[in-house]
Amino acid sequence: MAYPFGSLIFTSAIKDLQEKYGSRRPYARREASGFAGDRIGPMEAEFIAQRDSFYIATVGEGGWPYVQHRGGVNGFLKVIDSTTLAFADFRGNKQYITAGNLATDDRVALILMDYPQQARLKILGRVQVFEGAEAAPWVEKLGAADGHSIIERVFVIRVEASDWNCQQHITPRFSAEEIREALQPWEKRLASLEKENRELRERLGPSPAKTA
Repeated sequence: MAYPFGSLIFTSAIKDLQEKYGSRRPYARREASGFAGDRIGPMEAEFIAQRDSFYIATVGEGGWPYVQHRGGVNGFLKVIDSTTLAFADFRGNKQYITAGNLATDDRVALILMDYPQQARLKILGRVQVFEGAEAAPWVEKLGAADGHSIIERVFVIRVEASDWNCQQHITPRFSAEEIREALQPWEKRLASLEKENRELRERLGPSPAKTA
């Protein structure tokens, strides 16, 4: 399996469209090149550890796909090893759509975004859901218990394929924390100039009174 992502996603209908629009040849070359993307390597692990959100897609019994946004602290999606990811499922709005879908179809697709760097990682896998006492060892591995949020279950993802997207059409966006970090040098410079300005004013003394 040279290109697992393609082997899982590229159906005959998709390959027909690639052929029709001229992209089939480069993808076929990639499939024959010995390229492998069935593991989480160092670059993927570092990327995942820096993310504070991702999108997860599942399919329900009715055949409808469902995409959910998940967010947390940086690295809340934890790399356990080169083929395993896990994250804690905290109590939310109690719709249980993702958990319900996974009860009948364990396949998931994840998209992780780095908007400032215009980077996107796609991951395909199969999920095991652990609750109660079975989830306890995973909660310990994740370091997810904070005493405030209620963990209802843990999702453990066995990775089957991953792939990077090109940067095209990703609009750069920045979080409040990223903006603060970017502004820090300018804020320090402004504070320094204000201090220098005050010191110069003190040296010059009061301005001379204006005469009529």
